[in-house]
Amino acid sequence: MKFAIVSKGDEKSNTLSEKLKSYLTDFKLEYDEIEPEITISVGGDGTLLSAFQRYRHRLNDTAFVGIHTGHLGFYADWMPDEIEKLVIAIAKTKCRIVEYPLLEVIIYYNNEKKEEHYLALNEATIKSVEGTFVIDVEIKDELFERFRGDGLCVSTPSGSTAYNKALGGAIIHPSLESIQIAEMASINNRVFRTIGSPLILPAHHKCIFRPVTHKDFLIGIDHLTFVQKDIQSLQFRVADQKIRFARYKPFPFWSRVRASFIDE
Repeated sequence: MKFAIVSKGDEKSNTLSEKLKSYLTDFKLEYDEIEPEITISVGGDGTLLSAFQRYRHRLNDTAFVGIHTGHLGFYADWMPDEIEKLVIAIAKTKCRIVEYPLLEVIIYYNNEKKEEHYLALNEATIKSVEGTFVIDVEIKDELFERFRGDGLCVSTPSGSTAYNKALGGAIIHPSLESIQIAEMASINNRVFRTIGSPLILPAHHKCIFRPVTHKDFLIGIDHLTFVQKDIQSLQFRVADQKIRFARYKPFPFWSRVRASFIDE
């Protein structure tokens, strides 16, 4: 089996990564950063997001597993003191593959620039570079509302526990193929109205944002943030691709939710 390791980059994560690499190669596994069959993230959830973006062109061939060097994360099944157990599990046992839905984002431009395609594991966000954010929201090719406020967040089920939750969105189990739209500080008064609550769309529904005033926006795709200019529209839907996680022990989603937000 070929494997790769993506480290957070701090001393603790780098030391653990080197130990992990040494142990796995002792078991005759091959280290391959180009075409890994399994990619091990060592760090936090942000590290796994980085690993996902690095290997998103290999989602059908690469499975992911996370080791958390901080507090317990949603994408990390293993803690540093369990590294020997993980190595033996990878080398000696067959893992169970669990698939999570992803978000597809397509950005279209007013000029002759070709549209750009992105995949998000957690969420995509859109905010105006300056001034009030005004955008038309279409669902299934019909105008749903004209949104005014700070911005909008479109999340996956697994990403529903991240920024979406902070915006008051619902937590969705990753077995439900859907996307969720959450508002950022919408303007609601006797003149301007928005739905004022998160929207959950099924896999066969797409959503399109069409700018009304400004054409330049601050776009976030998971942990990446960048400015995109002269945008004509943005399309969001459940992606055809899925991320594959290698499970060597059970850790149900609701247990992750409880451990992260309720347990002391």
